[in-house]
Amino acid sequence: MTATSSGPADVQVGPYRLLTKIGEGGMGVVHLAQGPDGHRVALKVLRTHIIGDDEARERLSREVSSMRRVSSPRIAEIIDADPWGETPYVATRYVPGLSLHQHVQQEGPIRGADLRWFAAGLAEAVIAVHSVGVLHRDIKPSNVLLEGRSPVLIDFGLARLAEDPRLTHTGWLLGTPGYLAPEILYGEDATTASDVHAWAATLVFAATGRGPFGTGPAMAIMDRVRRGEHDLTGVPEELLPLVRAALAAEPDERPSTGALLAAVRGPAGPAAAAEVPVEHPTLPYVLAQPDPDPTARVTGSGAPVSGAGSWTPATPPPAAVAGTTTPLTVPGPGRPAAGPGTTTPLTVAGPHPAPGGVPPMVPAREPYMMPPPPSRGADQRPRLVPPTPGRPTATARAQRLLLLGGGLAVVAFGFAAAPYLTFLVLTALALAVRTVSWTTEAARERQHLRGRRRWYDAPLTLASSPWYLLVATGGTLMLVTWAGVVTSLTGLALALVGLPLSWALIGLGGVLGFTLWWGPGAKRLRLPTYRVVAAVTRDPWVGWTVVAAVGLVLGVLVYAVVDGGVSWAPEPGAPWRSGTLLGRLLGRL
Repeated sequence: MTATSSGPADVQVGPYRLLTKIGEGGMGVVHLAQGPDGHRVALKVLRTHIIGDDEARERLSREVSSMRRVSSPRIAEIIDADPWGETPYVATRYVPGLSLHQHVQQEGPIRGADLRWFAAGLAEAVIAVHSVGVLHRDIKPSNVLLEGRSPVLIDFGLARLAEDPRLTHTGWLLGTPGYLAPEILYGEDATTASDVHAWAATLVFAATGRGPFGTGPAMAIMDRVRRGEHDLTGVPEELLPLVRAALAAEPDERPSTGALLAAVRGPAGPAAAAEVPVEHPTLPYVLAQPDPDPTARVTGSGAPVSGAGSWTPATPPPAAVAGTTTPLTVPGPGRPAAGPGTTTPLTVAGPHPAPGGVPPMVPAREPYMMPPPPSRGADQRPRLVPPTPGRPTATARAQRLLLLGGGLAVVAFGFAAAPYLTFLVLTALALAVRTVSWTTEAARERQHLRGRRRWYDAPLTLASSPWYLLVATGGTLMLVTWAGVVTSLTGLALALVGLPLSWALIGLGGVLGFTLWWGPGAKRLRLPTYRVVAAVTRDPWVGWTVVAAVGLVLGVLVYAVVDGGVSWAPEPGAPWRSGTLLGRLLGRL
């Protein structure tokens, strides 16, 4: 089909009207689109270098005919495709949830029962793909969407299109380092065991917020994958043996997808889970035999159903209603894909159709977007970038405002109660924070280049702290000198105005806090403070407790200023007392 446009709001690709762009990857651009019946789909418009000749289009046609045979709530099923059109596309079910990559960035790792549910759902998705003889080949956090707490796998089977050797000339990396199995990195054919390896790596990311093979240059990550050097710190104890086995360097040592599902469901799962067959045939990318009816689809009951039209969206079988389960048929080893007595049912949660059969209109998200490339320094090496936190809640924003404002008030009233002591404490605190900032940044850089933690990281960080103390001292002296000069000049101006001493000292304390916060080199003071404030406000109860503590300290300081006056310790008196340089200068004025 030809992509036509009659205006920015009316762009057509085949029978689909494009609504908005929701993602972009190596194979194409993904749009939220609307079909002729009003249903929304995720429409991937393929790039010309991916499918640029008849051979590639024929390969896509075979892929689609195989992949359209499976229908599962755990995958974004292919609804329609046009490999031969002027603008080739693939339309899949639209899932309006975040990707696992985005969810972990915004909400943190998945824990407890939700993690086991995720692991089982992702295993069901892999089994559903394998049931039609297709391998996924690119299971990773950005290819797993979360529909509620249930995973939905996207882009299944399309990686097969990338086997054209001409694509390697474009520099397109087929797969993501850290989620590719070792045998693929050695140039061998992918098998079902390769998807098992990727399943385990994705599960580790879901449980810990990081990949099992660390970070750093791609070649270093792939080298750790080949050697099987993974870091499973943070993975729950009950899942560790299964994850270790699934990440085995040798494909033959990995468990089958059925064994994965039975293990994560555990003894409390359905009885059918314990009867899951062992591995499917581990052969290099076995495509299912073409059906007489190319529009046939494997439904939850295992029976092929002919489609009425290429664009008609897949509908759930009658059994797949709220509160029921749908049996997903999975061929066993050496058995045909259809026929009585040749499949073992797996129960998976059925979808929840919207009233009237039309999905509700919700704002488009960006679950199909590939993760951003790593930040790079002047030497072009990837830099470690902390995960971007999600938008804080209204309560968290209020707590952060109170903490930052309360901190400034504590500095102001502390300066009014004891100017010299407050200045010395702030200087020591600034030096300590800047030293920790330099030390931890160097430690993160070392871990980033290695891609994992080592036992000697903590001792090395401690041993290097004196050097970074020296590094931080220069910047701290510059910052404190700047703040002291600005505060002193402001104090002279207030002395000329004749403002009462207490109010003048409170104002000077505010100026001191502000200049320390925004002065030269203060970024190393602000960023660690922001991180601490953000950390304590993630939990509302912890946030309010810290706010109350800051309020208590502020109350004590206010009482000291009102009731006790000013303490000039360790000096015997004010800097403008008789006999001092400032006193003589003010006496002349």
